[in-house]
Amino acid sequence: MHIFAVGSKDMIMTAVQYEAMNTQLWQNIGAIADDKSLMKRLAKYVAKLRKEKEDPTLMTKEEYFAMLDEAEQQMERGEYSVLLPGEDLTTHLRRLGYDI
Repeated sequence: MHIFAVGSKDMIMTAVQYEAMNTQLWQNIGAIADDKSLMKRLAKYVAKLRKEKEDPTLMTKEEYFAMLDEAEQQMERGEYSVLLPGEDLTTHLRRLGYDI
């Protein structure tokens, strides 16, 4: 039996578990297939999930505010840099030691 990752490194499932989940999903879709309103909602939700998968920059409110909190703490520790007048981003990053 093969084991493969689905979603993230924290969620490992076997091929059998994946197949069972896939079967259950299609059965559930079949159960609502005759309801136009539910199918419309499902299509909208699936499109939203697809968009989330395609955009790695999407984050929850909690993740966003945690990122802001971490940035504030970095500033308090003096771990930040400022663009000099007339300096573009490439020059700034090179000044910080990045190989661009």
